[in-house]
Amino acid sequence: MNTSSPSSSTGKPEKTHIRLGFVALSDAAPLVAAKVLEFGHRHGLTLELCRQPSWAAVRDKLLSGEIDAAHALYGLVCGVQMGIGGPQGDMAVLMVLNRNGQAITLSNRLAQALEQRGNLKDALATLGRRPVFAQTFPTGTHAMWLYYWLASQDVHPLRDIRSVVIPPPQMVDALIEGELDGLCVGEPWNAVADARGAGKTVAVTSQVWPEHPEKVLASRRDFVARYPDTSRALIQTMLEACRWLDDPAHRTDISAWLAAPEVVGAPQELIAQRLLGHYDPAQFPVQPPGVSFFNDGAVNYPRASDGLWFFTQFRRWAMLAGDHDDAAIAAALCQTALYREAAALMDVHVPQEIRADRLIDGREWDGQDPSAYLDGFTLRA
Repeated sequence: MNTSSPSSSTGKPEKTHIRLGFVALSDAAPLVAAKVLEFGHRHGLTLELCRQPSWAAVRDKLLSGEIDAAHALYGLVCGVQMGIGGPQGDMAVLMVLNRNGQAITLSNRLAQALEQRGNLKDALATLGRRPVFAQTFPTGTHAMWLYYWLASQDVHPLRDIRSVVIPPPQMVDALIEGELDGLCVGEPWNAVADARGAGKTVAVTSQVWPEHPEKVLASRRDFVARYPDTSRALIQTMLEACRWLDDPAHRTDISAWLAAPEVVGAPQELIAQRLLGHYDPAQFPVQPPGVSFFNDGAVNYPRASDGLWFFTQFRRWAMLAGDHDDAAIAAALCQTALYREAAALMDVHVPQEIRADRLIDGREWDGQDPSAYLDGFTLRA
């Protein structure tokens, strides 16, 4: 049951200057659009964007209060809530910023072996050693997409490969230098790896879970309690930015802003390519769904079952144990009541609470029976 409750007032923001953290990725687009176009001014906010070098820095600065809110990996927020691998803090998911848009890239050698052998397990065996794959944060979305993709092909992500954490902007160089056999990261870094001849994009995450939750607008829970009107205004601001990004012409515009050295620092044409959902037709004869920011509000509702899915994967891979009420924790994490208030003020449609999705392994997730879902995995820690 959802434990978040609507705030008692809908007045002016209590705090008007908001420091927003982000990492150099194309799906920081809503924050960048909101700042460049100053959507916050319409809602009484002035935004300050604060680029962070890694997801660990985002976590630490959210917890310390150096930033007020952030573009954050959904799995990072869930991991901090549970105190997995670092400090625990009560967190809040204000809204989902995007769905889809991440990818898995293999080294040229491994991509060629996959093409020749026809399956990943045999391709990995050609290396003659334990393969090394990179992701961006231990409990993050990229780790979970990578693990799920590997497991769907009978490759055990804890035994058959070595998983390392590398900040997104550093991944391509690591691939070029031969430190990695594969990686899972957000764009534009997969496109950059392709363009630099470092590797080949072999899968996109919308093939692992179509319309999966990805980055969220996150803050500490005590920030929401102390500044409910500010939090609502921030959701309104980001909804405006996400809606603006639905126009393909606007995605081309945002690619120029994202390309700036102080934002992402990658070639504009590569940022635009993947923002527009263009993948190599030789590798993807049927173009998979690309990144989605709004889609008439279907993207942005912070559905508790999305967060709960990450808890099932934490348990699957022995990151989380104990008799916690995962469903109740996920419901408290997701600020659905506050989101509904903001959506109503913005005339944004709120989708249904329950959504059933079929993932790459054929298993269906709707959040109704997480224990049975977890018990159904044969490949696990």
